[in-house]
Amino acid sequence: MKLSKLNIKKINLNDVDTNYSAQDILLKLGELYQFESGIYGYGNIWNKLQKNVENIIIDELDKADCIQVDFPKLQPRKIWDQSNRWDIYTKESDIMFTLNNNLGEYGLAPTAEECATIFGANRLPSYKSLPTIYYQIGEKFRKEIRTRGYLFRTRIFTMMDAYSFDTSEEEMHRTFNKMHDVYINIFNRIGVNIVPVISDGGTIGGRVSEEFQALTVLGEDTVLYDAEKNIGINKEVLDFNDKDTFIKAFGVSDFKNLKEYHSLELGNNFELGTKYSDSMKLYFTDENGKNKPYYMGCYGIGLERIVACILENSVIKEDTSIKGFSIPYNIAPYKVQIIYNEKNQEEAKKLYSYLLENNIPTILDDRNNLTIGNRIKDVYVLGTPKMIILGNKFDGISYEIEDTKTNEKISVKINDIISILK
Repeated sequence: MKLSKLNIKKINLNDVDTNYSAQDILLKLGELYQFESGIYGYGNIWNKLQKNVENIIIDELDKADCIQVDFPKLQPRKIWDQSNRWDIYTKESDIMFTLNNNLGEYGLAPTAEECATIFGANRLPSYKSLPTIYYQIGEKFRKEIRTRGYLFRTRIFTMMDAYSFDTSEEEMHRTFNKMHDVYINIFNRIGVNIVPVISDGGTIGGRVSEEFQALTVLGEDTVLYDAEKNIGINKEVLDFNDKDTFIKAFGVSDFKNLKEYHSLELGNNFELGTKYSDSMKLYFTDENGKNKPYYMGCYGIGLERIVACILENSVIKEDTSIKGFSIPYNIAPYKVQIIYNEKNQEEAKKLYSYLLENNIPTILDDRNNLTIGNRIKDVYVLGTPKMIILGNKFDGISYEIEDTKTNEKISVKINDIISILK
């Protein structure tokens, strides 16, 4: 990408939000745009970063034999009446955006259990088709009263939501544990340290629920965490009447090892049991030809939250001032940013073309009338993890690659540059 085409705004880093610095930088650059509270537009950097995260999620789900599908975002009221959740979502919790016109009454999808159950029952009429897991990645809509943390809590967001179908409670438990492992693989590859914690099933349904929390002072949740075992519980679970039995089932036996932390929920898994297949009267045929309810689970990951968490954990400070951020190399939308002075312009363009030909996503800072110093500052506000400066010291042979997070520098010849950057 040529930086002149991005049309970023000039910003003053002294005015950046000290709590949510990376997101505020992108907002001030114009790479994020807030239309109103909780409703955002996304620029090139965010889009490509989120797509990289999404591709990791898809890869791990596909490895686990999950099947990608797509459910409608505009959902008719009648399917929510089937599950008896329309009034819950439109009156009790008042979380669903609704539309009422001459065609009927509809809701914008806050989640998709109803669609998934109907879709699954149509595709999976027999026990021979089970177990099966369907997943989708798309927008969800929720009437959040209190949005917060920029993209940490919004009214429109992208979610990976998966739905499993099993023949029995035992098989449902097995699938739930399988998806736990899939989530751990996903977050390990993305590079986010995750704590699996016990939580409340809420309006989704099901008593067994597991959250995947990132420990951060920016989070709105509170977890009690055992660092030695890497397990914990959401503090709200302590209000359960049967909390002791519930907690021990997840392997937490000694409260003395639990310490309190603020955290941010990035994913959540639920065992639904037969809640939806029973209420919607959708069944499969067992080996004896009898109708049986599906045992289901649902599994969600919030993509904007993950990206926001990654960015805020990538912020770089000099003393107490904000310098910018440096996106982890493996998921960065652009791996390297080329900076040059006027006499090295042609060499910079050749290097840019060479890197693109070898599939290294690169930014060329081709803007006019800027000093090398100003160009370096913009490497940090775009979060590019590596930079190559073709300045007065460039000899035409050796290229110095600098890591923007560690400031480590290595000098390489053109023949080695691809292997180093890959």
